[in-house]
Amino acid sequence: QIQLVESGGDTVQPGDSLRLSCVASGRTENIYNVAWFRQAPGKEREFIAAVKRYTDMKAYGDSVKGRCTILKDKARETVFLQVDGLKPEDTALYYCAADELQNGVQWPPVIGAMDYWGKGTQVTVSS
Repeated sequence: QIQLVESGGDTVQPGDSLRLSCVASGRTENIYNVAWFRQAPGKEREFIAAVKRYTDMKAYGDSVKGRCTILKDKARETVFLQVDGLKPEDTALYYCAADELQNGVQWPPVIGAMDYWGKGTQVTVSS
């Protein structure tokens, strides 16, 4: 099994930046992709960014393209999501997710293909 724990969410003002963290534990060697999704109140969960564990290939969702960077520290089993120029519409619960090859993968990752999920970290952008 794989466990994912997100952290770093906060209440910030428009234009601020945040760096979220996702720490993986358990059988992390089986992880193929790590991705970030978010879900705003009353809306569907959407793809934000992803990175492959064993390469540097990255993907970004259209909603944050140009404002978002996904980074990884493989030795510490941590993936970061840096979001700059935060807007009120970025307010959401941000989830970290991972998939593994034995169950198949999608690139860019999609919700239904993810095998493990964290419980989320809240980002609120407000004046």
